[in-house]
Amino acid sequence: MKITEIYKKYKITQSLQEHQLRVAAVAKQICDNLTVPVDAKTVIEACLLHDMGNIIKFELGSNPKWLEPEGLEYWKVVQKEFTNKYGEDEHHATLQIAKELKVSHDVFSCIDNIGFSKAVRNLEQGTIEQKICGYSDMRVGPDRVLSLEGRLEDGNARWPHRPHFVIDFGERIRAWHAIESQIFENVKIQPSNITDECIALIIEELRAYEI
Repeated sequence: MKITEIYKKYKITQSLQEHQLRVAAVAKQICDNLTVPVDAKTVIEACLLHDMGNIIKFELGSNPKWLEPEGLEYWKVVQKEFTNKYGEDEHHATLQIAKELKVSHDVFSCIDNIGFSKAVRNLEQGTIEQKICGYSDMRVGPDRVLSLEGRLEDGNARWPHRPHFVIDFGERIRAWHAIESQIFENVKIQPSNITDECIALIIEELRAYEI
C-alpha cells in the first residue's frame, strides 16, 4: 500500500503527513550519501510511520492551520477515535499502528527509538539505522527543516510542560550533537546541506512509497 493511502486510512492530518514525509526525505538524503552499509528501506519506512499516533497529543485549538482543510470539529472526532482505540499515549498508539501494518522487527525497533528522550540510548546502543531515524526527526520542525540546534530550541519552546524536555535536558542535547558527529563521519555531505530545497524532490518520490 502506498504511504499516502496509509495516511488516508488512518486519518492523518495533512501537516503531520508532510512532517513524516519530510523526516523520511532527510533520512533518505543521508542514506544516499552514506559511505558505510545501511538498511535504507528500514530507515525510510520507520520515518514515514514514526508519528502516526500524534493526533492524540495535539492541542487542537492552538494552531488552526495544522487542521486544514477539514477543520477543528472533524479532528476532535478523530482524536477521540484514536484515544478510544489506542489510549492516551501517542507513542504507544504509533507502535500499535506499526503492528497493524505488520512492519518488520527492525522498522518497529527504529520507530521505538525515535524521540528526543531516546538520545542517550541511541548514542550508546543504537544501530546506524536507529541513529539516522532519530537524528532525521531531530532535524525537522512542524513545517520545515531546521538545524539540530534550531530543532532543539523549537522543541523546548513548544513543549516546555513535557517532562522529557526538562529532565537531563543538557545531557540529551550533548548526546544528539554526538550522534550528528558520528553519522556525518561517514556521509559525503554536511549537516548544512540538508535543506527544504534539497529534499523537495525526495518528498515527491516518497509519496508513492509502498509499505
